[in-house]
Amino acid sequence: MKLNEMLRLIAGVFVLLAIILGATVHPYWNYFAAFVAANLIQSSFTGWCPMMALLRKLGVQE
Repeated sequence: MKLNEMLRLIAGVFVLLAIILGATVHPYWNYFAAFVAANLIQSSFTGWCPMMALLRKLGVQE
């Protein structure tokens, strides 16, 4: 799996998990989903994403 696909997978899993936890455990988990969304929005403007930097360090191919 390439870098962009891996990033989309991780973001999707994080958002889905946060929504499920927000509905079943505590509504504060929705803030985590909002954090992931805000991070994706800022990365679209700046071109820098912390998760992409981490994945590059872990050796995921471009």
